Amino acid sequence: MAHQGAINHLRKADPKLAAVIDAVGRCTFEPAEHMPHFVAITRSIVFQQLSGKAASTIYGRFAGLFADATPLAHKLLELHDEQLRAVGLSRQKIRYLRDLSGRVHSGDVPLEKLHELSDEEVIAALTSVKGIGRWTAQMFLMFRLGRPDVLPELDLGIQKGVQRAYHMRKLPTPKRVLEVGAKWAPYRTVASWYLWRSLDPTAENRQGK
Repeated sequence: MAHQGAINHLRKADPKLAAVIDAVGRCTFEPAEHMPHFVAITRSIVFQQLSGKAASTIYGRFAGLFADATPLAHKLLELHDEQLRAVGLSRQKIRYLRDLSGRVHSGDVPLEKLHELSDEEVIAALTSVKGIGRWTAQMFLMFRLGRPDVLPELDLGIQKGVQRAYHMRKLPTPKRVLEVGAKWAPYRTVASWYLWRSLDPTAENRQGK
């Protein structure tokens, strides 16, 4: 099993997480390594604050504006707002996508070298873009780059997962999530995957969230 080393560590480090692992079963986490960086980031922006089905529909229409349904920064800059609005994008998300495209096109965001940067450097680069916060950058680290030690402490699902696993009366704060999850390093990505799955065992993984 590709994740057996991580699972063995997590079991030994945290009996409560071991119970979660037993309940969920086999880990099927797999990053989308085939997906171009720009596609992954534009997808994350489109999916913000939307249900999966609605976001998928809008993203499909958005991608259809490009050759081979593959968004490119310089091509996005050539599109008119009316074209982007017509596929269902809000004015706010259009601003975010244009800011991303402009920064990528100018080289301010070193898109093709993101995989060479540390986790915190990736977060710093991405959060310089309007509409991209720490959570979105962490999703990119996990589900595109496959970084093994990411714990998205701001994620409500992670907070709920920790609350359930530890039988907490109140939802833990992001700071408390980081304190609890410190023992899971250097495999906090797999731990996070298990926490998400513990809340919805029948759901697909959170790639493209």
